[in-house]
Amino acid sequence: MTSKYPRRKFIRDVSASALAMGSISSFSSCGLSEHEKTQKMNEQKAKGKYGIALVGLGKYSEGQLAPALQETQQCYLAGIVTGTPSKADKWKSKYRIPQKNIYDYNTFDQIRDNDDIDIIYIVLPNSMHTEYVIRAARTGKHVICEKPMAVTVEDCDRMIEACKKAGVMLSVGYRLHFEPYNVEMMRIGKEKDFGDIKTLTADNGMAEVDGWRLDRELAGGGPLMDVGIYCVQGCRYTTGLEPIAVTAQESSKTDPEKFNSIEEGLTWQMEFPNGIKAACSTSYSKEMNLLRIDAAKGWAELSPAYEYTGIKGKTSQGDMKFPQVNQQARQMDDFALAIRQNRPTPVPGEMGRQDVKILRAIYEAMETGERVEIG
Repeated sequence: MTSKYPRRKFIRDVSASALAMGSISSFSSCGLSEHEKTQKMNEQKAKGKYGIALVGLGKYSEGQLAPALQETQQCYLAGIVTGTPSKADKWKSKYRIPQKNIYDYNTFDQIRDNDDIDIIYIVLPNSMHTEYVIRAARTGKHVICEKPMAVTVEDCDRMIEACKKAGVMLSVGYRLHFEPYNVEMMRIGKEKDFGDIKTLTADNGMAEVDGWRLDRELAGGGPLMDVGIYCVQGCRYTTGLEPIAVTAQESSKTDPEKFNSIEEGLTWQMEFPNGIKAACSTSYSKEMNLLRIDAAKGWAELSPAYEYTGIKGKTSQGDMKFPQVNQQARQMDDFALAIRQNRPTPVPGEMGRQDVKILRAIYEAMETGERVEIG
């Protein structure tokens, strides 16, 4: 099957779209005047909030991040970067964004001159993260990158180095570190409420997927890179430990044409210190959503564990009871506070790098059939 969404074509298409439909800067204003929109931005700044620019206006930005930025206390939606003029026009009107804060991929680097924007959030296909994080760092703005951080460990290193060189903070969009049920799993593992953890089970899959996620060049792999990474994260933050070795097996493909360049699903096993073992699985054709620990004196599990809302948990002692929160709002607010307080983010680039290192080891184990040690 010929790739539908190669990286170069992705950039070429969005750039051509902008040229064909006219410069984004020529769009007609809707609703408030440009002066009124600028005043609104100035009011946010006066409150001490940090302005965020979203780069890539796909489903996650549209359905989760932009709405979350209407609830944040420490930051606000200040700008957008898109190669689709119709999206720019829609967002400009809906979120009252001044024309001067709207960019395309050709004008992206001009963000360095915009004082309204303090943080750039990269929400592009996986293989594009590295380029745009590095470019974002060079503008002098702080950076959030969606997971997975990159496709290779070497790319992660380049991103981390670019941000350090520019003197800006780098964070990865690990929203579940700010979600009460997952935070409770971290606490249970750390404080050993049920004794030493013996085994973990982590499953995450979805039955429908399309677009660039089916293209290895853009995604870097299949469901492991997209939803399976939550299982890796869950096992890491619940145990507080790093896996020392992995084995993995690719699932059989029900649709070889659709999943021509990526795995449809896979299962893998992670070995942790102290004899702890994790059994994990991910899929693009099966709904799964579980994080469970079995310990010496009891158990705890989340199901669903990784959704944007509706997470539920229980233990061998009874149900967990925590409020449902806007995970993305909490995530972005914490990053803004980290900048203000000059403290590390709990989800730094180094954490994203470690996940990518583990993902690459899982793929190596899947392809070779061998046990792969993680140094």
